[in-house]
Amino acid sequence: MLRNSDHGFGAITIALHWTIAALILGLMLIGFVMRRMEIDPVLQFSLYQWHKSFGFTALGLAFLRTGWWLVERSPQSLPSLSAVEDDAARFTHLMLIALSTLVPLAGWAVASASTLDIPSFYFNLVVIPHLPLPKSEVSEAFWAFAHAMLAYVMLAIVAIHTAAALYHHIVRRDSALRRMLRSKAGAGGADIVAKGK
Repeated sequence: MLRNSDHGFGAITIALHWTIAALILGLMLIGFVMRRMEIDPVLQFSLYQWHKSFGFTALGLAFLRTGWWLVERSPQSLPSLSAVEDDAARFTHLMLIALSTLVPLAGWAVASASTLDIPSFYFNLVVIPHLPLPKSEVSEAFWAFAHAMLAYVMLAIVAIHTAAALYHHIVRRDSALRRMLRSKAGAGGADIVAKGK
């Protein structure tokens, strides 16, 4: 099932979700290493370029995910969720969708505002042009701060999101996590049946 159903996510949504999640975690790891550890300058330059390449990939997929979210229907909320839990889940998803776009955009702004004016090589295939931003130390520092803070906020929300998914899977034993692991028409039906008992 490629499309979402009333009770489950389709293969496209699931693939975008996990691909973007893996890219985000990988980017944060690379970002930590390249900024906070004493490493060879040549390796550091390579890590910056890899970070930017994967960042542009994440940004493209985030735009695709946002467009898909706007045109695709969302599965029904799990019957086991209270109104507060449902609102919190929706807010968390909206924040993650927004931040998955804003974080790489801010990173692109850092590279664009840098006075070093180093080209961004996308996997050594093409050069990604800089955004039309003023190049100055002040502008670069602002965007670097914004990029870091947005990334930390996203990391915190990802941690909360993960903890909630595991709680629902292990403690509540509903299909919150299962329906993002496999595409299956009617997923979540077990929760509906259980509630009706």
